[in-house]
Amino acid sequence: MAAAIRRDPDHDRCVTFFEEVSEPLVIPQLVITEAAHLVDRILSASAEASCIRELADAVVSFHCNDPRDLHRMADLMDTYADLPLGTVDAAVIATAERLGVTKIATLDRRHFTVVRPTHVPSFELLP
Repeated sequence: MAAAIRRDPDHDRCVTFFEEVSEPLVIPQLVITEAAHLVDRILSASAEASCIRELADAVVSFHCNDPRDLHRMADLMDTYADLPLGTVDAAVIATAERLGVTKIATLDRRHFTVVRPTHVPSFELLP
């Protein structure tokens, strides 16, 4: 989301990340919903539409959550209820675990440094 909002302090860093990333990006569809909602709330409906257009043209892989993900998400939300770990962050973790992804593009160091994935000791956080 910071890449879409010029006044965000992390805007330049995120834009640079997306310009330079060479690995395929995997995005759980719940992330799109949350990001679009926040762009609309902070900027405008027009900015939200632009964000969706950019995603449509990006080289990314969108993933729906399957029932295994939903069960894992619920388990993660229970385990990390004191954070609290929300649905979207839990979806990112569950999807990463299912696909064997070890790198996460996020500015959310608080949640993603605390949660311990099942397939690696910890995620590598980018940018």
